[in-house]
Amino acid sequence: MGDDGFGPYVARILEARYELPDYVEVQDVGTPGLDFTPYLDGAGVVIVIDSVTGEEKPGTIKTYTREQLLSSPPPDRTSPHQPGLREAMMAAEFTDSTPDEILVVGVVPASLDTGTGLSPALRDSVEPAIETVLAKLERLGLKPTLRHTPLDPDIWWEKR
Repeated sequence: MGDDGFGPYVARILEARYELPDYVEVQDVGTPGLDFTPYLDGAGVVIVIDSVTGEEKPGTIKTYTREQLLSSPPPDRTSPHQPGLREAMMAAEFTDSTPDEILVVGVVPASLDTGTGLSPALRDSVEPAIETVLAKLERLGLKPTLRHTPLDPDIWWEKR
């Protein structure tokens, strides 16, 4: 759905460019709702990369901590496609299986119309989003290293 592919796009670029330390995995979990809860179980830190709503100009990077997500009122759901991260976090709280930390690295989309490929504004936001993720990993002592030979990112939805 257009710019909603931002998270998977960034994840694939990150995996293609960097060797990640042990205990760091990159997963594309689609557009989860409560089925996101198992991904939280046993994780120390979870970084979610996704498009987020906002009044800012398209391409603006916004970050949210677990505390910010849980302390704000739930957003209006505009479509069944909208992920239920907050709901999954609240469900995980009941089983005491939430990660120590959650960070959402979001970007304000230009378009969520059907189709594939990111808008120019979001393509320009890929590098800042990757830098945000790398900075967080480094603060945690989990510094990724550049691959000597980058892999070809598997961005299958843009291949013809």
